[in-house]
Amino acid sequence: MSRPKPRPSIKLLLAAVCISLLSVFPARADSKARVVRLSEVQGKVEIVRDAGQGYEKAFLNLPVTQGVKIRTADDGRAELEFEDNSTLRLTPDSEIEVPQLSLRDSGAKVSSIHLLAGMAYVTYQGAKEDEFTVTFARESVTLAHAAHLRIALGDADAAVAVFSGEAQISSPAGTATVAKNQTVRFDLVKDSYKLAKNVAEDPYDAWDKQQNQYQQRYTDSSYSSYSPYAYGTADLNYYGSWYSLPGYGQMWQPYFTGFGWDPFMNGAWTWFPGFGYGWVSAYPWGWVPYNYGSWVYMGLYGWMWQPGGAWMGGYPIPVYVNAPLGFVPPRTPMFPGPRTVTVNRGSGSTLTGHVFNRLEIPSNSAGLGIPRGSIRNMGQVSGLAEQRGSATTRLHIDSPGAPGRWHGGGFGAPQGSSWGTRGLSAPRPMSSGHSSSGHSSGGGRR
Repeated sequence: MSRPKPRPSIKLLLAAVCISLLSVFPARADSKARVVRLSEVQGKVEIVRDAGQGYEKAFLNLPVTQGVKIRTADDGRAELEFEDNSTLRLTPDSEIEVPQLSLRDSGAKVSSIHLLAGMAYVTYQGAKEDEFTVTFARESVTLAHAAHLRIALGDADAAVAVFSGEAQISSPAGTATVAKNQTVRFDLVKDSYKLAKNVAEDPYDAWDKQQNQYQQRYTDSSYSSYSPYAYGTADLNYYGSWYSLPGYGQMWQPYFTGFGWDPFMNGAWTWFPGFGYGWVSAYPWGWVPYNYGSWVYMGLYGWMWQPGGAWMGGYPIPVYVNAPLGFVPPRTPMFPGPRTVTVNRGSGSTLTGHVFNRLEIPSNSAGLGIPRGSIRNMGQVSGLAEQRGSATTRLHIDSPGAPGRWHGGGFGAPQGSSWGTRGLSAPRPMSSGHSSSGHSSGGGRR
């Protein structure tokens, strides 16, 4: 005799109804899941996160989410890098807040920045359906297409200068379309504006220009083959080389990774509200390789980064494979509550000379302390440091405190890079004294 079929319970029926409703009604229009990168920090820069700590010290590669505030002191500069390689740069004595970083159901990105004080440069490269807005006082700048502009806010006046593209500006005095090589100036007291067909030069234009040149030169159109997003990929191309290894595919390795270096020697564990502790790398290239893929120890060749897997959203727990004997794994701090725990086991580069325009780079520094684009023959200098233990080279900037005054104009492609000829070269084995016996299976997500 067959057993009777059980009748569905009231709870199961309710669950089925809920599932049906979810399939009919769309999810909420916006998600707060977006994370952008604090990609440049010079001098004193501070940040407010939702951690109840007020303003705290900001540092390179901190994830920036909706609701944060960032300010620079009189010696500070900062840069935000968005997923599509759009950037917002802050000059000294400036402050912003980020009211919105969201993602629509359609996949369109919605970004809103509010300039509270000072001056910001915006380079926008978003897709057609994306929305990018910068507000200041009671004015609003909307960008619908690629554009490059400068926004300066004073106590009683403001100005928007457009270098390329165009910007739509709304204000109490009306709306205006500002085209390439035009400037609109606002009287914030009288609620009026004037449009001028020229752009006056500012001392920080050179710094902004050089940063844009760096991004354009080192961002490759094939980034989608090794990262879901464009941001951070220019740093991979400048600070290291790509190799094709049998059985592993495309692998990347930073320059200046001598004996004893591992990917977790320099950085910090920092508390993220709602997530707990996450790893933030101190290296100038340390965004993509710590949010995506895994670090693999390759015997004679040392540590290399392998793309793949899922993007970890800016709150990463380090992933590593095949760690060598003696490797000290990164361990999540057990301290309760918000704080930052610094890890500093490796040395960085050191400025030398009377005019501070020469840099001494240890073989295991992995680029720590090397400014973007400041060395034109990075691969050659790295090879010299591997042979001698360190190398000294001239920086192509006037001084570490100057606003981007570069000698010679432009940047040279890094020598020794296999970018563009991937598959034709292989990493050199470590110099004598490097261990090749490290093949422990310990590793993975910690």
